[in-house]
This record gives sequence, structure tokens and C-alpha cells, in this order.
Amino acid sequence: MEHTTQLEKKVFRLQILCTLMMSIACFTLLMGFVSEDKKRFEEIDVERINIIEKDGTLRMTISNRERSPSPLYKGKSFGLKGGDRTGLIFFNEEETEVGGLIFSGKTDINGKYTAIGHLSFDQHNQNQTLYLSYGDRNGKRKMGLNIDDWQDSPIFSEWNQQYHQAAKITDAEERNKKIKELMEPRPGEPAFAKRVFVGRDEQKKATVMLADRAGKPRLRLSVEAGGDAKIDFLDEKGNVTYSLPEKAAQQGR
Repeated sequence: MEHTTQLEKKVFRLQILCTLMMSIACFTLLMGFVSEDKKRFEEIDVERINIIEKDGTLRMTISNRERSPSPLYKGKSFGLKGGDRTGLIFFNEEETEVGGLIFSGKTDINGKYTAIGHLSFDQHNQNQTLYLSYGDRNGKRKMGLNIDDWQDSPIFSEWNQQYHQAAKITDAEERNKKIKELMEPRPGEPAFAKRVFVGRDEQKKATVMLADRAGKPRLRLSVEAGGDAKIDFLDEKGNVTYSLPEKAAQQGR
């Protein structure tokens, strides 16, 4: 009888100890969720990470292709689909997209490959205005620094919606007229134009191109893959008016 009583006391003490240990474990786990201390992970697998401000404002996403966000203007999608760009997407304080870093590369069943890399920064409420780009179609590659001019208004989200609506017009003449108006709202002033390119083209030529507001090249510096170098000055129609060395201009005429 005495032996049974001692055994019951030991079991009771063990129950108290287990209850206390479980309470400590639960408290520690709970504090892990509410603690403001930084956490460190050696490795983590995730499909998407949202970087947000304390108030929940989205500032950046890191995601795979399928989980990538659609372009946003003030926190709302304006018609362009998401799920097609792996990488980082940047947003400003108003949750409007302002650029990103995306990349891809794959080989098809015929052994031909495509690869891209793109780091861009957008003009305020417009599309990309400064970007580094790399594109490779099975060895036909072009890469460089690009600077574009975008119109000030309408904002890109509105302009893009208008463009897609115009593209759906069934009458070809009316559709082309509307698209032309969107692409060049004022004579000589397109909605956007490439002003600067510094890079290498598909012909393996190193090039510096400077264009006017209409996007027409006016100065071109180039070095061929074989080493021949020249400078071309062009008029608004794309004709070379002067070249250095001068023999290049004479051969071009």
C-alpha cells in the first residue's frame, strides 16, 4: 500500500513537470512569433516574398515567374497580366510600379535557346526610361544601356489601356488611325522615343547612338567587330551628312 502511494506521488510529480515543460515550450514558441528580434535562416525555399512598409504598403516583390505581380498603378492592376516575369519588381510609396530586375533563359526541343536580362527604372507614372538590357536569340545577341523619353501625359496606365482598346477595333483604317494618334499625339513628338543607346548590336558592332526627341538617330559612333571605327552625323531623314574618317562618308554615298 505504501509502495503504491509513493508511485502515485512520483506520477503526480512527473505530470506537473511535463505540464511545466509544455508551458515553457508554448511560451517560447509564442514569443518567437511576436518578438521583434531579427531571425536568421541558412536557407529558405519560397515562391514569393513581399517587402512592405509598416502600414502594409507594397514596396518590392521577389518571386518566381508564376507568382509575379501584374503591373500596378496606386496599388491596382490596370489590365496587364502578371505571372510572366521572374525576379524583383519595385514599387514607390504609392504602390505604383517603378522598375525591376527580371531574367530568363531556356532551350527548346530543337536545341535553340533564348535568354534575357533586364534592369529598369521607370519615369514617374510612365514606363521604363533608364534600363540595362540583354537579349539573346540563339547567338543573335544585343545588350546595352538604354535611355528613353516618355510623354508627361496621359499616365502610362491610361495610355496602355487606350492602346489595347484601339488594337481591338475591327475596322483596319480606324484602328491604324487611332494607334497612330496614340503613338504620335503631336507632330514630331511621339509618346516615347529612344534617345540613347550604348552597347553591342546583333552584328557584333559596339555602338553609341544619340537621337533627337522624335527618336531619330542624329549621331552614331561605332566600332566594327574587325576594328574599323567611324562617327556618323545624320539628318532627320536618317541620311549621313558627315562622317569621320571622311572616306567613310565618301564610300557611303
